[in-house]
Amino acid sequence: MDRTAQLTARVTEREIAYDPPPTASLHVRAAHVLHTNWTGASTVPSRSLYPHQWSWDSAFIAIGLRHLSPLRAQTELETLLAAQWADGRVPHIVFHPSVPLDAYFPSPDFWRSSAAGRAAGAPRTVQTSGIVQPPVHALAAWLVHRADPGLSRARGFLARLYPRLAAWHRYLLHRRDLGGGGLVSVVHPWEQGMDNSPCWDAPLARVSPAPARSFRRADLAHGSPEDRPTDLDYGRYVRLAADYRDGEYADGGGEFAVEDPAFNALLIASEHALAEIARELGAPGTARHARAERLTSALVERLWDASYGMFLCRDLRGGGPVRERGVTGLVPLLLPGLPREVAATLVRTLRGPHFGLGSATQLVPSYDLLGEAFDPHRYWRGPAWFNTAWLVERGLRAHGEGRLADGLRTAFLRTADSSGFAEYVDPYTGAACGAPAFGWTAALTLDLLHGESGVNGRTEKGDSHDTLLSHSGGRTDEGGDR
Repeated sequence: MDRTAQLTARVTEREIAYDPPPTASLHVRAAHVLHTNWTGASTVPSRSLYPHQWSWDSAFIAIGLRHLSPLRAQTELETLLAAQWADGRVPHIVFHPSVPLDAYFPSPDFWRSSAAGRAAGAPRTVQTSGIVQPPVHALAAWLVHRADPGLSRARGFLARLYPRLAAWHRYLLHRRDLGGGGLVSVVHPWEQGMDNSPCWDAPLARVSPAPARSFRRADLAHGSPEDRPTDLDYGRYVRLAADYRDGEYADGGGEFAVEDPAFNALLIASEHALAEIARELGAPGTARHARAERLTSALVERLWDASYGMFLCRDLRGGGPVRERGVTGLVPLLLPGLPREVAATLVRTLRGPHFGLGSATQLVPSYDLLGEAFDPHRYWRGPAWFNTAWLVERGLRAHGEGRLADGLRTAFLRTADSSGFAEYVDPYTGAACGAPAFGWTAALTLDLLHGESGVNGRTEKGDSHDTLLSHSGGRTDEGGDR
């Protein structure tokens, strides 16, 4: 029996009458969420709202699962990457065939991946979407390997994943450098993961929405319309996705192309991780570390704005920076290779009036508290999300801000607990929003719990809190819609 099953066994016996008792530990209740959301080969973000496998969700979920069952964490990533397209892209959704078509939109019959994606090498045996999500996967794979290197080596886990991860990065670096400056562009707000952010308002305004009668939103059956994207925005999402599909998922010609700080920062972090994976497999990782450093320089050169004190998105079709402060512009704090003054300025911005971390807010709001579009409940337009809090917490520790990181970790665990592992929360009150029992919230709770005091008397500091890689590209000494 794996660790997930062990931790939830007593709870499951009681489910005939009720859910896990309130006296169960936070660790057990987080494990129970992952146990409940497990399908046998992957973990759904939410049984109600998101009933399929999502790309960056699975990466974050694997990071938490490694503390319960390294085998299941490996399987999570293997299942996702088995749906990779021949051109290297990792689709943002892998559809479960047993789920009814009307349970989620856009459904497989909208994307038509095996037909419309034939030229790009979409798999024929599984249905997927045609767009992508942030490349957290190599970072997740490396952390999963470190959780149980013996099991990983015995199963050939990294040896099997490395070619797929390398192809994934190659696709992004070669097919998605639409601005010619070395950075990756997203071609749809769903690709960046923070899909309803005000950072997309200006680039989206050029897009003619699909007629409301041409699609049916399944999300409104599971959430308040006041918390979800508007019909106008959703119509624009559908138009962009349909045009991309009808163009056979060829890159470069769409109306929407944005260089995003978080997407590129996660690629850089994963490129460093891929270098470590290469070294584990006996190959030099020097070239990948060097590439990550070049990408870091390009990120600073193209997207850093000192007057805003953070990174901004660049709208390639509109010809300039998007003057909106979103949490995406803080995520590059994750990178240890940032210039010192850039990192220090990001910390000041994080603590200042626009994000208020540690004073006005306990978790990091997804958008500027002082911005005209701020809404504490509407999807990515102000609420705080747990995955971005986890990334910022790592970044604070990477740059020596241990006290602020400790406060963020404490707030994360307290809010995850009180909200029932909510999808996202009000940044001021911590009130739950979105789907309950959310996969990455539970998974990253487990990761921070292990980093804080461990389980069974063990403390595991390295993976959760230390810098992933040193400035010189070496290893750390300690292990440890979407």
